[in-house]
Amino acid sequence: MTALNRLDARAIAADVGSGRVSAAAIMADVLARLAIYDAVQPQAWIARFDPETLVAAAKVIDARIAAGEQLPLAGVPFAVKDNIDVAGIDTTAGCPSFAFRPVQSATVVQRLTDAGAVCIGKTNLDQFATGLNGTRSPHGAPRNAYNLVYVSGGSSSGSSVVVAAGLVAFALGTDTAGSGRVPAAFNHLIGLKPSRGRWSNSGVVPACRTLDCVTVLASTVADADLVDSVVTGFDLADAYSAVVPDRPRGTRRLGVPRPNQRPWFGDLESERLYDQALATLAEAGADIIEIDMAPLNEAAQLLYGGPWVAERTAAIEAVLVANPADLDPTVRDVVSPGLDMRAVDLFNGIYRLAELRRIADTLWDSIDLIVLPTTCTTYRVAEMRAAPIALNSNLGAYTNFVNLLDMAAIAVPAGARHNGTGFGITFIGPAGTDKALLAASQTYLEAADLAAPPPLDLEGRMQTVKLAVVGAHLKDMPLHWQLTSREARFVEATHTAASYRLYAMAGSVPPKPALVHSDDGAAIAVEVYELDVAAFGSFVAEVPPPLAIGTVTLADGNSVKGFVAEPRATMGAEDITALGGWRAYVARGSTS
Repeated sequence: MTALNRLDARAIAADVGSGRVSAAAIMADVLARLAIYDAVQPQAWIARFDPETLVAAAKVIDARIAAGEQLPLAGVPFAVKDNIDVAGIDTTAGCPSFAFRPVQSATVVQRLTDAGAVCIGKTNLDQFATGLNGTRSPHGAPRNAYNLVYVSGGSSSGSSVVVAAGLVAFALGTDTAGSGRVPAAFNHLIGLKPSRGRWSNSGVVPACRTLDCVTVLASTVADADLVDSVVTGFDLADAYSAVVPDRPRGTRRLGVPRPNQRPWFGDLESERLYDQALATLAEAGADIIEIDMAPLNEAAQLLYGGPWVAERTAAIEAVLVANPADLDPTVRDVVSPGLDMRAVDLFNGIYRLAELRRIADTLWDSIDLIVLPTTCTTYRVAEMRAAPIALNSNLGAYTNFVNLLDMAAIAVPAGARHNGTGFGITFIGPAGTDKALLAASQTYLEAADLAAPPPLDLEGRMQTVKLAVVGAHLKDMPLHWQLTSREARFVEATHTAASYRLYAMAGSVPPKPALVHSDDGAAIAVEVYELDVAAFGSFVAEVPPPLAIGTVTLADGNSVKGFVAEPRATMGAEDITALGGWRAYVARGSTS
């Protein structure tokens, strides 16, 4: 059976270019992969070329190689977000009534195909590239490739999924507020957002035309670098194209938000993984420098809370006015206020943005790059649909300002959450530092030495909760049956962080301890089990007061659910912290 492992663009190009493997053979493998994953997430795609057309295109590449052409992307399969033109396939931007058949491909697509890459088809997206979550499409919601319950991120949702699933080697997306970075983070990918104007936007349906960037999602920094080397270049057909000289940039002084400017929305795993990434950078020789995020955050508010909403409206005004029912309801709610924006509001916004950009530019005097969490948390698809605007806004907390302030960025993996979804960090620099960002991110990944992404979720991953038990629920203890009867899976025997005290409660039957957080505490022995969500819920319902289930920090910094206690649990109780755990207390006997 064909394995859905990640594809490597550089390796494929080297093999096809040298004649070791034919482009036709690569395409046969891709078609087999597509057949497998279509049963999992057909909604990742909006349209694809038929197999005969793809095989013919691959044979053309083989003929070009045989004729002596040197093709940097020989035979490499790629996908294109469906707001970017590909000749021969309708461009819909996720809105069927908007569809049109382009006469020619977007400049970036043409440069890729000229270099030997083969376009497989068009991927799903948040309609008109309005969203960071991937649920705003009439074609369905592409889901996280590693946990189908969770959002893939958007608006380049389908592009992230098809790369993560090993269907193509890379995919084009777009990024106005983070749409090429957020889905990269959630799916353990690289997401390169170039400097504005570095890549052509000719043949791209705009979201905010003055801010939009075409992006690439790939599995390696080297592949993102390769794509950048092929598509970078001035395009006279694009009014916003620019010659952006490469600016060498140091990578030692790294700016990070002050602790009180790091929103996590309750996601302790993301907080821990970010701290872990910063520790890795510091160990590799970086100076971690706290910066004031206030001006960057204020700039971010202009994108959705200011007059730049009108630029989104301008891009789709014809549909909004003539066929409003064709728009996703949330997209319609986001862009409709732009119809009432005043020119006075826009100019005041432009003036304030110029002031904020001047303030932001002074940051580069004291730091080389900024390193932020790509996102502060993630959400289930059901959660996003229940609160589509508020939760989407949370996903953009660290991304929305970048294009407004004319910065370049690259999102890279920085670990996995317990649920399999990816956490990432983003390196950000001034315009023109694209190559420096690529180098800095590669240096980080080499130092971090991250584990490979978890297995793909091909059939709906069971939702589970990790639970730390400290007393009567330990193995061979009186209440352990409450775990085994729920088919709890043993994960590990470990300790808490050194910030807990343990008490033997008075009069508890059977005897039970109380675990209490304390700054002068110690590490307490625990066992960690994993239960499915329903079993966990039924377990929690049986926990008697004064005990409760809260969040416990383990010795390795991970946080899991676990037994905690109300203050009354310590009344008349014996402090047994010095024994290091309940087993030692039981072994000691009831009296010392």
